[in-house]
Amino acid sequence: MILCLDAGNTRLKYGLFDGDDWRLQGALDYPGFDDLIAALPAKPARIVACNVAGEAVRLRIAALAARLDAPLAWLTSSAAACGVCNGYDDPQQLGADRWAALIAARTLHTGPCVVVMAGTATTVDALDDKGLFRGGLILPGLSLMHAALARNTADLPHAAGHYRQQPTNTDDAIVSGALHATLGAIERLHATLGADTLCLLSGGAAGELAPHLNLPCRLVDNLVLEGLAHYSQTV
Repeated sequence: MILCLDAGNTRLKYGLFDGDDWRLQGALDYPGFDDLIAALPAKPARIVACNVAGEAVRLRIAALAARLDAPLAWLTSSAAACGVCNGYDDPQQLGADRWAALIAARTLHTGPCVVVMAGTATTVDALDDKGLFRGGLILPGLSLMHAALARNTADLPHAAGHYRQQPTNTDDAIVSGALHATLGAIERLHATLGADTLCLLSGGAAGELAPHLNLPCRLVDNLVLEGLAHYSQTV
C-alpha cells in the first residue's frame, strides 16, 4: 500500500492507497505525525508526497518515512508527467500541489478543464484537451480575503455574513465580495478554454464556490491526493 501525503500551507492531508482504491483519507493540523501513524491500519510499502509547507515540514516527512521504514518519493513539478505538459515559463516553479492536481484532472477528465484548488490560497489553472497546462491564477483564499480586510482596515469586521447577489449589510458585503472576486477569476479563465470546459473544484472552500458557479463543475475530494496516487504508479 502507498501512503500519499499532501503537505499544504495549514494542514497535512493523507491517504492510504491500495493500488485500486483508498483504504482511508484524512487531514491533520501540524504537528500531527504521531496521530497519522496511529491512524494507519497497515504499514505502507512506500510513501509519495508533495510539499508546499517549507523545509521544516519536508524534514519531518523524511523522518516519518524513516520511522515507517518506507521508501519516500517526492512529486515535484517537471516539464511533463502522466500525460500533462507543463506550460509554465519555468516548469519547476509551479507548486507541487498544483502539479499533482493537474495530473489528477487529466486522469479524471480528458477534455479541457479549469482546475480550482480552494484552500488557504485559491489557484485556478487551465488545462486544455491535449493535456497542456496553459497557465493559471493565484489569489488569496476566501478566509484570507476576509482576514485581510479585518486586519488592514479600521472599521470593517472579520465578517460572518452570507453570500448575496446585492448585499445590504457589511458582513454580507465582505463575504459576497470575496466570493464574487473568486468566481469572476474562475469564469474569466474558463472563457479562455471554451464553453465545453469542465470546472474541477477541490479544497476546503470548494463547497462555498460550487453553488454559485454558472459553469459545468464537479467537486472532487482531495484532488492532490488523487494526483499523488496516479503518479505513484509511475515511480
